[in-house]
Amino acid sequence: MPAPWLGALAALLFVPLFLAQGRGGGPDFWWWLSFNIVLGTAAGAWRNRAFFERLRSDLSGGTARKLGIGLLSAVFLYFFFAAGNGISRLLFSWAGGGIDGVYAFKGGASGLRIGLLMVLVIGPGEELLWRALLQDGLSARYGRLRGFLLATALYTGVHLFSFNPMLIAAAAVCGAFWGLLYLRFRSPLLNIVSHTLWDIGVFLLFPFSS
Repeated sequence: MPAPWLGALAALLFVPLFLAQGRGGGPDFWWWLSFNIVLGTAAGAWRNRAFFERLRSDLSGGTARKLGIGLLSAVFLYFFFAAGNGISRLLFSWAGGGIDGVYAFKGGASGLRIGLLMVLVIGPGEELLWRALLQDGLSARYGRLRGFLLATALYTGVHLFSFNPMLIAAAAVCGAFWGLLYLRFRSPLLNIVSHTLWDIGVFLLFPFSS
């Protein structure tokens, strides 16, 4: 299992990305994020029989159920964030700026380009990398619960370098939520549907920015 070195590679790829964005600079966020996801996923999947067996098994049946649970989980997570958005803005004067800072990652990218990257690369790739490769690998080495906790901690940890408390909190919630989904169902397809639909809803269709 490639988990230990893959975790180190993920940190090397994503820490500079969020560090640059947190400081308001760096290359185009969406191309850089997509490149990192593709590189990390390809590295983790290279000669990894267990990963490809997991994908084949996942696609062999129960597709409608997985799509349905993925959809419902994305809707639930969206409304959870909608409630959190309202509460955090009431409680913390700085929350609005932090939330708007996340949407500033859009930069000059068009909604069409962001949407295509989310559907084709970001949503699927993040779930393959962080859950189907990293969480699975850590679980095989340390046990399922510890694997989930370590993968969630690493997913949250790379976002610390954005220095945006709202983004860090969102990453912690999302990492735990999708990690628990994977822990329960072990379905990359289900997680991909949930992640991709949530991304589209939060960033493009029904954003929380003021």
